[in-house]
Amino acid sequence: MDAPAATLPGQDAAHPDGQYGSTAKWFHWITVGLMAIALPTGFVIKFITGEADGAYKMGFYAIHESAGLTILLVAIARILWKLRNPPPPHPATLPAPMRIAATATHHGLYAMLIIQPVMGFLATNAWGFPMQGRTAYLGFIDLPKFMEASVGFAGVLSWIHTIGGYLLVLLLAAHIGAAIFHHALRRDGTLMRMI
Repeated sequence: MDAPAATLPGQDAAHPDGQYGSTAKWFHWITVGLMAIALPTGFVIKFITGEADGAYKMGFYAIHESAGLTILLVAIARILWKLRNPPPPHPATLPAPMRIAATATHHGLYAMLIIQPVMGFLATNAWGFPMQGRTAYLGFIDLPKFMEASVGFAGVLSWIHTIGGYLLVLLLAAHIGAAIFHHALRRDGTLMRMI
């Protein structure tokens, strides 16, 4: 007689392959909301010109940088949470290439959720605009200045941050595309694990 199959975390009729816990879901959807703020503002800042005092542009920087730094804090908390609360394993029916692609995409996203805000924060400091005054964190928390202005170094950091932004968009497209593929074509419940 076969032993009964082990129950997966969150397994029920709607989630036969298990599901993420409520805290993991909160981390995920809070990150989605913050990304919906950080990415568009980051991509349009360079097109804002023509102001005498730059207040409108500084407002975009304040929103972008605050969202980015919050993403960093949430990502760190999320990784620490994940270390103590492992997610449900991939479904046994998931082919090995898809399992590898999913793992690589998740690791890439986690890496970029750390690297991108750090590069942006350092670039801001290197340009001589620490998160103080009009660009204070959340609009009112002045953060310490971490370095003296250096145009050359700022340019390198900004280039890395820009490339990282495009890489992040590609990873997000792969992640969202895979979720849609699993839900609409494979109909395997992968998307529902995070809902």
